[in-house]
Amino acid sequence: MNKDHFIIEGLGGKKTLLGEIKVNGAKNAVLPLMTASIVFDEKGISLSNVPDIEDTHRMNELLEEIGVSCKLDEKGNAKIQQNGKIKSSLDGEIAKRFRASVILTGPILARTGKVIFPHPGGCVIGARPIDLFIEGFKKMGAKVSVEGKNYEIKTKGKTLKGARIFFKQQSVTATETFVIAALLAKGETVLENCAMEPEITSLCEFLISCGAKIDGLNSTTLTIKGGEILSQTDKTFEVIPDRIEAGSFLILGALCAKDLKITNCQPLHLSSVINNLRDAGTNIETGENFIHIKNAKKSFLNSFNVKTHEYPGFPTDLQAPIVVLLTQASGEGTVFETIFEGRLNFTEDLVKMGATIQMWNAHKILVKGPTPLKGKELQSPDIRAGLAFIIAGIVAEGESKIHNAYYVDRGYESIEKRLQKIGVNIKRVKQ
Repeated sequence: MNKDHFIIEGLGGKKTLLGEIKVNGAKNAVLPLMTASIVFDEKGISLSNVPDIEDTHRMNELLEEIGVSCKLDEKGNAKIQQNGKIKSSLDGEIAKRFRASVILTGPILARTGKVIFPHPGGCVIGARPIDLFIEGFKKMGAKVSVEGKNYEIKTKGKTLKGARIFFKQQSVTATETFVIAALLAKGETVLENCAMEPEITSLCEFLISCGAKIDGLNSTTLTIKGGEILSQTDKTFEVIPDRIEAGSFLILGALCAKDLKITNCQPLHLSSVINNLRDAGTNIETGENFIHIKNAKKSFLNSFNVKTHEYPGFPTDLQAPIVVLLTQASGEGTVFETIFEGRLNFTEDLVKMGATIQMWNAHKILVKGPTPLKGKELQSPDIRAGLAFIIAGIVAEGESKIHNAYYVDRGYESIEKRLQKIGVNIKRVKQ
């Protein structure tokens, strides 16, 4: 893990950012696509618009470890194919470093009849139990045991059985895991109360283009007919734009931009965020693949309430940046985090910067604004709060130092170089 940090000279509340900033491929879309390669034939899969971020490198390492070759080039193209027999055990040190490793359990179990893995890791944003996965695998005929610090899951006859699985709560990773696992299961699998995020639709569309039989796209019930290894055609599949990155740039633009165009994005994936910011007073124009923000010199924002929710609701991954925005909006706004407990703990550092935030409980805060922020030295606690601290540093007066750049690098490619191009005074200090 690198120990780089960012130094930012803040704008002191001025709206001066200018130009265009391009959105990269979605972290949360490319990772399940990479894991799906395990249920494909020896030709493997080809992807484009792959972001050069830490999480894709970690997934690359995990795949290489179990027998899947991943070749990523500088243009964002990836060729992923098996180079031998797939191993059933995940490398503990890598898997514990990021949550998406759990998606690998489904395709490995489906392909080999066995999977051994540690409790998945990632950001410290509250408990993330894997009971949905354990219960689902049991329903598909697998036996689950715990050996030391590892889970060991085995199937009878090396084959999963189709099943009806109801998720007690909507989960993106659980939905993706069982969609892929069901592709090689014997018979039909019905998944109920599925998450509906665009990344899941993208995964299913890719799988269908390669021969999968999946019904129910864009609904909470998916039906998968399994039993056959998939094969990609000669056409490379393009990773969809990252809506969380686009939303973060949108929030930054609402706070600090004079005239900012966000390109290579899909505004339809951000309807909740766009409507909230328009109602708050942000001048936003959208097209098929761009968002344009043009702020008047004396433009100001009115506060509003936010409740995070599964798609198409307000994304939990944009909760931290929107809290920063509310510190600069006029009035009072509440933020209700419904997905993860502990994800509001980062607000203690915003208070140190001058924000007026009252913590009601682990899931709810009250933000009063506008309050000027002062530059501070901060430690990024996770991917999304790390970028929120960068946004806060840009808004603030004076210099901010944001440590733990690794967390930001997990989700955002070369963030400092891209922000520099629109007028942000930010630099990376390598350790």
